[in-house]
Amino acid sequence: MSGGRTETPVGCEAAPGGSGGKKRDSLGTASSAHLIIKDLGEIQSRLLDHRPVIQGETRYFVKEFEEKRGLREMRVLENLKNMILETNEQTLPKCRDTMEGSLKEVLQRLQAANDSVRRLQQREQEQRKTYSDHVVAGEKRRQLQWEELLEAQLHRRAEVDEEHRRAVERLREQYAAMEKDLARFSAF
Repeated sequence: MSGGRTETPVGCEAAPGGSGGKKRDSLGTASSAHLIIKDLGEIQSRLLDHRPVIQGETRYFVKEFEEKRGLREMRVLENLKNMILETNEQTLPKCRDTMEGSLKEVLQRLQAANDSVRRLQQREQEQRKTYSDHVVAGEKRRQLQWEELLEAQLHRRAEVDEEHRRAVERLREQYAAMEKDLARFSAF
């Protein structure tokens, strides 16, 4: 795995009974453990450390983005910036001026409508007051006419009563005279 080194299998120690003896085993064990740890570190970095791959991909992406697209996104962003500036400097003030002019006209029309409505309400109130006054005057006039009618009826009743009393009196006198005449003729 490491270039130029002898590889020892992971988890295996030097085979006993070889040509090195005990001296070599004690020395070999330390160095082989060191080599194994070194190899494990390399394996771990190859498996888990993706920095070189990521750096290569990043370089490729930047190269692709800058060369093949020809800074198209920068031009698009610049165009958007110019459109926003144009909108802020020209379109929005025009819209604001148009809106303010229209709002002034709308407010004037609204004020005129309010004035018209107020005048109509005043006329209606005056008409109601006039009608109410007319109704009250009519009621007073009818009340006076009713009182006059009652007085006239009382006066007529008194006249009729008086005439009735006189008629009754005449009839009594007439009957009394007839009784006298009858009494004169019945005595014969």
